[in-house]
Amino acid sequence: MYIHQVASYLPADIIDNAHFTRLNGLSSEWITERTGIRTRRKAAPGENTNTMAVEATRRVLAQTPDFAAADVDLIVAGTYTPHDTIYTVAHAVQREINVSDIPVVSISSACSSLLNALEIVEGYFAMGKARRALVIVSEHNTAYNNEDDTVAGHLWGDGAAALLVSLDRLAPADLRVRDIRTGGAGNIGKADESVTLKPVERGIVMPYGKDVFIHACTYMTRVTQEILARNNVPVEELTYLIPHQANLRITKNVLQQLGLPNERAVSNIEDLGNTGCAGAAIALGSTWPDLQPGNQVVVTVFGGGYSYGAMLLER
Repeated sequence: MYIHQVASYLPADIIDNAHFTRLNGLSSEWITERTGIRTRRKAAPGENTNTMAVEATRRVLAQTPDFAAADVDLIVAGTYTPHDTIYTVAHAVQREINVSDIPVVSISSACSSLLNALEIVEGYFAMGKARRALVIVSEHNTAYNNEDDTVAGHLWGDGAAALLVSLDRLAPADLRVRDIRTGGAGNIGKADESVTLKPVERGIVMPYGKDVFIHACTYMTRVTQEILARNNVPVEELTYLIPHQANLRITKNVLQQLGLPNERAVSNIEDLGNTGCAGAAIALGSTWPDLQPGNQVVVTVFGGGYSYGAMLLER
């Protein structure tokens, strides 16, 4: 299985830390020290999870004349911040590309949805039910976020990414998906209450950030080590680590445990905040032009509900 291209969409509105200083007194320095975040993007009125996904889809198809919309035979989308729980992200994208009678799936496994979506594609490919897939990850965090929340209200940003995935290599620059490993740890720690979004009751809250931090560092490190060992790739041969963009301190902790220098990590949280399951895909897209033949890349994720995973890519 190969990733043929990645494209992203980011809203134009940039919210800096000074916004939260004015709103609730949190200093910019305090936010940056604890999270690494300096700015984040906010969807404009009229924008939502579906519209951002559609725009990312338009961009990725515009970049790839050898992968036409009519060739898509599977759509899988991930989000935990839906605009519509019935007319889902995947349905909106299907309407955009105007391809009928294909499997259309929307999933939510919190910030890990990117890898679960790709695993679903892997399964369809293995069963011979598809050959060219469109994977979309889109989050409208600010629709559910409470900016007055001094614990987590300053963390969230909006954005989307789209990936074209094929069973066979279509171009030399394609990234081969060597392996994907995902898991759930919903029975561990405070997985049931550390990060929640209950639309009937309230928006996004994160009352147990320390528990999230500890388990994110543990599981992202562990699953990265496992997938490298399973594929006989020494950690020192890893070109880039693309972690879930949750907190810069988590990224640095994982790097330290793996014994990797800071420059091996790809990070966008400084500029974009936590964009949920879209964050790692956006980071992969930004890294795409720098990848060289033989490069090895691991994408590792951890989400609320304590889902986790890692993917090994090779150019």
